[in-house]
Amino acid sequence: MDLAEKSRQGYTCGMKTAISIPDTVYEHAEQLARRLGKSRSQLYSEAVAEYLARHDPEAMTEAMNRVCDDVKTHPDAAWSAVACRVLERSEW
Repeated sequence: MDLAEKSRQGYTCGMKTAISIPDTVYEHAEQLARRLGKSRSQLYSEAVAEYLARHDPEAMTEAMNRVCDDVKTHPDAAWSAVACRVLERSEW
């Protein structure tokens, strides 16, 4: 990479942005970043990435599918029999 390319990149990796947050949120974030030994940018980046992952329906479905693949998801035969008997006695 030549000098001209480096100067176009700036001094940081990634996108720089400014946000407004309440003072208490900022103070708690600063304390957490210090306790974890992370920069403020790293903490905010990880927080936004986690928020996006938690609120992305496709990612949630994929995560649930991975869990279901790892865990026995077929109902126990005894529970299935009990459920059938309950349904047979229930008025529809």
